[in-house]
Amino acid sequence: MKGSEAKEILIETRKKLINEQRSLLKRRFFSNSSMMIGLIILTFLIILCLAGPAITNYTPFEMDVDKRLKGPDSSYLLGTDNYGRDLMTRIIYGARVSMGVGFIVASITSILGIIMGLYASYYKALDHILMRISDGLIAIPGILFAIALMAALGPRTENVVIALSIVFTPYVARVVRSAALVVKEQTYIEAMKAQGASSTRIIWLHMAPNVLSPLIVQATFIFADTIITEAGLSFLGAGVPTPNPSWGNILYDGKLVIFNAWWMTVFPGMMIILSVIGLNLLGDGIRDIMDPHYKKISFKKAYKLKLQRGEKDD
Repeated sequence: MKGSEAKEILIETRKKLINEQRSLLKRRFFSNSSMMIGLIILTFLIILCLAGPAITNYTPFEMDVDKRLKGPDSSYLLGTDNYGRDLMTRIIYGARVSMGVGFIVASITSILGIIMGLYASYYKALDHILMRISDGLIAIPGILFAIALMAALGPRTENVVIALSIVFTPYVARVVRSAALVVKEQTYIEAMKAQGASSTRIIWLHMAPNVLSPLIVQATFIFADTIITEAGLSFLGAGVPTPNPSWGNILYDGKLVIFNAWWMTVFPGMMIILSVIGLNLLGDGIRDIMDPHYKKISFKKAYKLKLQRGEKDD
C-alpha cells in the first residue's frame, strides 16, 4: 500500500513539474516582446504571400500603358510602375519569390550546415578539410561570390537558390561545429563511446539535438540575409529575371524614375526592411527562450544595478 501511494505521489509530482515547466515556457514566450513582434510581422508576410490572389484584382504581368507611373489612388492603392502594372500586385507576388527563396535557402543551408558541422566536430581529419574550405568561402564577400556564381549559372530563380545556399552554408557549418565541439566534450558522450555506441548514433541521437538551438537562431538570420542578398542580386540584374516580380527587380525599375515615381522605391524597400526586422526580432526572441544563459539587460537596468552597487563612472 505504501509503495502504491509513493508511486501515485511521484506521478502527481511529475505532472505538477511538467505543468509548471509548460506555464513557465508560455510566460517566457508571451513576455518576450521581440519574439512576439517578429512573429506578428512574419505571420503578416506569410498571409500576404498565401492570400495574394484574393487581395488584388490584377495580375503581376497585366500592363496598361495609358496608366503608367500613376500615383496611389483608390484604383491602384500603391500606384503603377513604368509599364502600367499594379505595384501592389507585383509587391505581393514579389513577396512570394523573395520569401520563398529565403525559406528554401535557410532550409538547405541548415541541412547542409548541420551535416558538415557535426562531422567536422567529431572527426579531426574531416574538420581540417571542411573548415578550411569554409574559411576560404567565408573570406570572399557574400554578394561578390553570389554575383560570380550567378554569372556562371545564369539568371534564374533556381540558380539564385543554389548560389545563395553555397554562400551561406559555411556560416551555418561553423556555428554548428562550435556548438558541437562543446557537446562532444561532455561526460555522457564519453560514456556512450565507452559503451561501444557507434559514431552515427552518437552524432545524430546525442549531439544533433543539442545543437538545434543555435542552428534555429542562425537559420532565421540566414533567412533575413538571403532576402537582402536576393534583392541585391535582382537589383543588379543577376537575380530573378524579369518580368517575374521580386522586391529587388521592382527596386531596379524604380531607380530609373525615382524622382517622378517615389512609390516604386519606397514601398518595395519598406517590405524588405519590414521582413528583415521581423526575422531578426524573431531570431533574437528564439535565442532568449532557447538559451537560458543568454539574457539581455537594457542600458537603463544596467545603470540602476550599477547605482545599487555603489559603482561610479570612471
